[in-house]
Amino acid sequence: MDLAHVVVLMLENRSFDSMLGKLRDTASEFDGLTGNESNVWHRADGGQPVSVWNDPGMTPATATIPDPDPGEKFTDIAVQLHGLHQDAPMGGFVDNYMRQPPAHAAYDPRAVMHYFAPGQVPVLSELATAFGVSDHWFASAPCQTWPNRFFAHCGTAGGWVNNAPARFPYEMPTVFNLLEAAGQNWRVYFQDIPQAAALSRLWPDAERHFRRFNSFADDAAKGALPAYSFVEPRYFTDVLLGTIPDDQHPPHAIGYGEQLIASVYNAVRGGPHWRQTLLLITYDEHGGCYDHVVPPAATPPGGPYPDGFAFDRFGARVPAVIVSPHMQAARIIRPSGPVPFDHTSIIATLRRRFSLGSLTARDAAAPELISSLEDSVLNDGPESVAAPKPSAPAVAVAASRARPPNDLQASLAVAAAHLPTKSADLGTHRRRVAAAPVPVHAELAATAESVTAHVKAFLGEL
Repeated sequence: MDLAHVVVLMLENRSFDSMLGKLRDTASEFDGLTGNESNVWHRADGGQPVSVWNDPGMTPATATIPDPDPGEKFTDIAVQLHGLHQDAPMGGFVDNYMRQPPAHAAYDPRAVMHYFAPGQVPVLSELATAFGVSDHWFASAPCQTWPNRFFAHCGTAGGWVNNAPARFPYEMPTVFNLLEAAGQNWRVYFQDIPQAAALSRLWPDAERHFRRFNSFADDAAKGALPAYSFVEPRYFTDVLLGTIPDDQHPPHAIGYGEQLIASVYNAVRGGPHWRQTLLLITYDEHGGCYDHVVPPAATPPGGPYPDGFAFDRFGARVPAVIVSPHMQAARIIRPSGPVPFDHTSIIATLRRRFSLGSLTARDAAAPELISSLEDSVLNDGPESVAAPKPSAPAVAVAASRARPPNDLQASLAVAAAHLPTKSADLGTHRRRVAAAPVPVHAELAATAESVTAHVKAFLGEL
């Protein structure tokens, strides 16, 4: 098979059930929602069952469920996946949500049990139906964003279970380095800040490998995409540009993420190398949104484990839509063996296609995606897909900017402050940030303007 390009779009913090649980009837062997799933909210006056549910239509409030943001730290996820007393598999989502610190709005116990119907996420659903969807793709770890994104790039999180505190410099070897050593080019396309830039082994020649997202469609149209493209969403609200996050991280309105998914697909589909491209659309972790499938045991990546967790369990299921002209339409994609897909399957796929070595025991054990493609199949799918425009964008920008930064935005602001400038001596910079991490007050620093200034200095765009 003439597969020349792999493209991965990784969005934020949505479980499989929350986005695709009702994509198909479960009678079709699709492991989605029956509608009978529930959690018990253990109140002081007794237990109260809370069932999965859907808010029909797509009002601005619907598009942001759950709001406020659920807990997503390692300790939060332990309760979500195992129950308040560690005796209720997948039974602690509501209890954990209702025990979060006070926020800008009251917590509704039903919020984390909400799911979107296919018509509410039409782009993701259309691509999952036109091509393939995996209902056996898990987050790599029961952790939040940074550890899971590191698994996608490195096959390990370096032993850290949370986004913070910062542990710069993150010096784990990456699949990008393996590609470069094999003579294959790669790029990270981003909008405001690439989280992948936290990895210090990607700092050399950063201006060549990190590219603004507005060049993605141009590169695709010219047939100039690299062997591997990793696409990151917009994480911050930018008042000057009138843009809000399109990462779908609760409570960011999911319609903007639908637009991002459509733009990535349309660029790849309209390019001259469409038939040589594999596109994966997935999410880094579940973000506290309910899923009913118990994550299985996982192969530990190998130490050290400074936070005391061996990463021997997967996190919750996340959406994974696999797009290729060599994919049977409406296919449910599962690995042939007992090991499920997780983010290190990205590394395994690149390893098989480009004859790379493995990075850790985890990615060495991971199933790959190329086996799900068929030379005999030619499925060009829709020529393009269109996402409905979210309503009242100016109101959404103001509301989004008025909220305090979420945990991810705060961690990205810290990351931006640790990036070297283009002219910096990298060895000196590594030693400095290791010895004295940059102090950043998240409430003041987590803005698009402050982050953009650091990223420009990193890439020499000033």
